[in-house]
Amino acid sequence: MTVSPTRLGGLLGDALEANLHGRLSHFIVDEQSPAIAIFAQAHREQNREGDWYGEHAGKWLVAAARAAARSHDASLRARVLRVAEFLVGVQEPDGYLGTYAVDRRFMQPQPPKPGTWDGAPSMRTWDIWTHAYLVLGLLEVHRQFGSPPCLAAACKIGDLCLQTLGHGGIDITDLGNHHGMSATVLLDPAVELFFVTGNDRYLELAQTILRQADAHRELGLVRNALAGIDAAFIATGKAYQLAWNLVGLAKLYRATGSPEHRRTVEMLWQSIRDHHLTLGGGPWGGVAHRSRECFNPPGVFSPNGYVETCSTLAWIQLNRELLRISGEAKYAEEIERSAYNDLLAAQAPDGEDWCYYVFPNGRRVHTTYWRCCKSSGAMALEELPDIAFTQVDDHTLAVNVHGPGEASFDIAGGVRLVSLTSYPRHGEIRIRVAMHGQARFTVRVRIPSWAIAPSLTVNGHAVDGAVEAGTFVALTRQWCDGDEIQAHFPARPLLHRRTNRNVQESLAPDGSPVRQEVLHEEYVAFTHGPLVYATELIDGFKASESVRLPDSPPEDWLRLDAAVLSLAVELGYRPPLVFTPYFAAGGRVDGAWRLTWLPLAPATPVS
Repeated sequence: MTVSPTRLGGLLGDALEANLHGRLSHFIVDEQSPAIAIFAQAHREQNREGDWYGEHAGKWLVAAARAAARSHDASLRARVLRVAEFLVGVQEPDGYLGTYAVDRRFMQPQPPKPGTWDGAPSMRTWDIWTHAYLVLGLLEVHRQFGSPPCLAAACKIGDLCLQTLGHGGIDITDLGNHHGMSATVLLDPAVELFFVTGNDRYLELAQTILRQADAHRELGLVRNALAGIDAAFIATGKAYQLAWNLVGLAKLYRATGSPEHRRTVEMLWQSIRDHHLTLGGGPWGGVAHRSRECFNPPGVFSPNGYVETCSTLAWIQLNRELLRISGEAKYAEEIERSAYNDLLAAQAPDGEDWCYYVFPNGRRVHTTYWRCCKSSGAMALEELPDIAFTQVDDHTLAVNVHGPGEASFDIAGGVRLVSLTSYPRHGEIRIRVAMHGQARFTVRVRIPSWAIAPSLTVNGHAVDGAVEAGTFVALTRQWCDGDEIQAHFPARPLLHRRTNRNVQESLAPDGSPVRQEVLHEEYVAFTHGPLVYATELIDGFKASESVRLPDSPPEDWLRLDAAVLSLAVELGYRPPLVFTPYFAAGGRVDGAWRLTWLPLAPATPVS
C-alpha cells in the first residue's frame, strides 16, 4: 500500500500536470457545470433521448479525486467533494442516480428491441453505463477522502441493479448496445463494491451479470473466448466495451479464483495483443467494419486505422489487472507503450483538449466538448502513478513503468524509491533507495523487451543471475539508505514492417479452391526504445510517399539524436526524412499531420 502519493516526472509527469491544471480543474467545477447539471431533477424528468453524457460525472470523480489526493490541491479536493455531495443529494430513494426520465430508466420493462447490427436497444442504451461510472467515481471519492455518504450512494446503486436484474426479471444484455456490452460493463463496479464492502450481494450481482452476458448468443463472453473466438467477433468487437468487460472479469477472478475467468481474460488479451494494437499500443479498428470503434478481423492492417482514446484507457486498465494477478512484465510493458505513445498522442499540451481518435497516419483532430474520450484520457493518465511503482506484498516492491519519479511505501518501516533518469530519451536509470536503518526485502525491476544486452548493478556491483529482456529481475538483499540500482537498457532504432493484403477466395466449377492475391501493400515504421516515431507532411505537403530502403542494415541509415529526440531516415536518393516521437509530431496542435507508416516502393514486375 503506497503511504504517500507517487510523483512522476518527465513526459508522464508533464502530462499529469497539464491534466490537473487543464481538464480536471476546468471541465467540472460545481453542480452548475453542464456535465453535472444534467443530473438535476428538472433535467431528468424531460430527458427521453437515451444519451450517454452522464458518464462524464463518474469519470471526472475518479480522475479528479486521484489528482487532488496526489497533488494535495485543496481547491480541486473541495470541488470534488462539492460535486459528490450534490450527486448524493439528488439520488432518488430507490438508488437511481441517472439522467433519464422515469419511463426510460433501466428498471422499466420495455418492448423487445430491434434486431440492429450492433444490438442497440431503441432507448436507455447508456443508463447502466452511466451508473457504472458513477459507482466507480463515488467509491474513488470514498477511497481518497473517506466519504461514507459516497459509499452509501454507490451501494444503493448496486442494490438497485441487483434488484432489477434478479427479482426484476430484466436481462442486462437488453440494456445496452453492442449486444449488451455497454451494460455488462457493470461487472467492474459490481466487483469493486464487493472489494470495498465485503458484502456478498455485490458478488452475486457480478455473477448475475456474467451469467446473463455469457448466455447471450452474440456476446457469450466466456463461452466464445474459451472456444478460441477472436476479440473481433465477441459481440461486435467494440474495443472499449470489450476491454472494460474484461477488466471486470479479471477482478471477478481476483474475487473468486475461478480458473475459467482467468483463462478467458488471458485468451482475449492475447487476441488483442497479437492482432488489434497499433505500433503505439492502442486498440484500433475502423477498417473493414461498420464501426470506427470495433476491432477489425485478424490480419487486416491499415496505416489509417482509428484508435479511440477510450479504448486506450480500457486497455491500460486491463493490463493493470493482469499485472496485479500475474506479475508478468509483458503487461507492464503494454501499459508503458500505450502511455508514451497513443495516450500522450491524444492529449494537447494545455491538458484541456484531447483527440477522440488518433491515427498512425492522419490529421490530428481535437474533439468537441461532450465527447467521451476527453474524460477517458484524463482518467487514463491518473491510472499511471499507481501503476509505475507498486507494493506487491509485505516484502516486495516493483518498478513497472520507467521514467523519473518517486513513491513511498510502508514496507520495512517506510521505504522511498526514487527513479533518476531522462528515460525514454535513453535507457540509463538510477533507482535510489531511501529509508531509515536497513531491512531485507525485494525490489523487482522491469527489463524492457527491446533492450539490447541489458544490465543491472547495485552500488556498482553486477547482480547475480541473468538480466533477461522482457522480464522482471528480483533484487533481494539487505537494503540500506542510499543504496542505488543502476539499470542500463541499450536500444537501437528498429524497423517494423506490415502488409495490407487481400486475397480473393472462391471455388472453381469442380469445387477446387481458387485463391488470388488482389491487394498487397508493404509499409515500414520506426521505433526506438518505448517510443514510436512519426514524421509530418513530407516535404511540407505530401500525406504519403513511397520509399525505397537502402540495401545496408538499418543501423547504417537510421540516425538517432537522443538529445532532441529526432530520428533521421537517410535514404540516399533524397534529403533525409526527419522523424520525432509520435506523440509530439506536429507540435501536438490541432490539424497537424502525423505519418508513422511509409509505403514501400513496389517491386518492379518481371517481364
